[in-house]
Formats: sequence, structure tokens, C-alpha cells
Amino acid sequence: MSQPEEEGKMAILKRSDSGAVARLTLNQPEKLNPLSDEMLTALQSAFDELASDSSIRAVILSGAGKAFCAGHDLKQMTAARADADGGRAYFKDLFNRCATMMQTIQRLPQPVIAEVQGIATAAGCQMVASCDMAIAASGTRFGVNGVNIGLFCSTPMVALSRNIPRKQAFEMLTTGQFISAERAESLGLINRAVAPEDLHAETEALAQLVAEKLGAAVKIGKEAFYKQLEMGLSNAYDYTGDVMVENMLHHQTEAGIEAFLEKRKPEWDQ
Repeated sequence: MSQPEEEGKMAILKRSDSGAVARLTLNQPEKLNPLSDEMLTALQSAFDELASDSSIRAVILSGAGKAFCAGHDLKQMTAARADADGGRAYFKDLFNRCATMMQTIQRLPQPVIAEVQGIATAAGCQMVASCDMAIAASGTRFGVNGVNIGLFCSTPMVALSRNIPRKQAFEMLTTGQFISAERAESLGLINRAVAPEDLHAETEALAQLVAEKLGAAVKIGKEAFYKQLEMGLSNAYDYTGDVMVENMLHHQTEAGIEAFLEKRKPEWDQ
């Protein structure tokens, strides 16, 4: 199990495993879990480690305290203005690192489920949109509200506009207004909104359900899911047909089909 911070310090990102499910918890609740330089580094490191961890078949991403994530650390960003170039190089590097981390979520072999409470704003909302699935507590608010301080959420827009209808995304981006968990569910930003007291159990149940499946098949399918979305219809069918051939030839898939035909639960070696 990874230890994102040095021994003896409070980890800003905590990992705990339960069977084949890993939970990553953003752990700066007093600051509303911002995507600071340190948090981005910790998340990237944790995801890179998970990518090669075949014992883990589902990942939960959560935030400690009353908020999931309030976005980038504006104090760090403001401090960079003192650089000789006014912060240009730092800002470019920051947004590149953030984009890399967001894309790593979708490139992981394991499905990643966001467990969201309180607020998910700006890059925090981007992170929810970047996860494969999301469950939120009722009362949670989602926003890409940078426009309210003169900073249009252009990078969060990439993930958001790939999750919800474009006119709804554009309204959120240009008004800076928040939407409720129930509205986020209706738009497709999250899978469902649940009572706050049920949030942890609902997310754990979904993760455990995913973790029961053949990890090799889910890995194949997740990669294909995102690739085919960027293709035309005919190319998508050609590509996914090839993917299914490779999946069919996997020895554990053969065992799973055999178990189904024999009306028994498959027993996979994974």
C-alpha cells in the first residue's frame, strides 16, 4: 500500500484497501481538499501505482471532511505571479500536470468511482467528470465557477462537456452557478444521488460489484469504451469487433462462458 507523504507527516492523500477495492481519500479537509501541487503529485503517484496493481479491480476516490474538492489552490497560483514571467511557466506546467492526472484516471485498467459530498467545484468538478462513475450525497453542489472570479474553467470544460449536454455545460461555465446532486444526476454528471448517510455504503457496494467481475475483461472494456467514443460509427464497430475477438480468446473468458452454460458461478483466477 502506498504512502504518498513522508513518514511521520499527515498524508494529504490516504490509500486504504478492502479486498480488491482501493480507496484514495483527499485528506486536507481544512482547505476543502484543493488540487494543490502536492495533491496533484500524490494523486499521480497513487494512480501510477494502481495501474500496475493487478490485485485491485476497482478504485474509489473520495474527500475527507465536508467537501470533495474545491479545485486548484488559488493561493499557490497567486504566489506564482511573483515569478519573473508573471507565473506563465508555472501556470502552463500546473494545467499540464492536472490534465495528465485527469487522463490517467480514464487510462487506469480499473474503474474509478467518485464518492462526492459537500462541494465539487472547478477542477474538483472536473475530477468527478473524469471518473468512470460517481455517486453523490444529496445536498452536494457542483460548479465550474471560475468565471465568477474572472477565470473561465477551460480545462474543467473538457471533461464536463464530455459528460453532460453542451448547452447545459455552457450555461454552468458562463454563469458560474452551482447545480444540485439531483440535477447532476439528471444531466449524467453522476450516476445517482443518495442520502448522505448512505453515501459510503452505496459507493462501496458499487465498487465491490465491479470488483467481482473478471478484471481482465473490465480492463479490455474500459480501454475500448473511451477509444470508441472518439470514433465514427463504422470505425467504432470495426475496432470493438476486434476487441471482442481478443476478449473471447482470453482463457478466463472461456471459463466464464463455460460456467454460465453449466449454470454455475464462474471461479476466476485473478
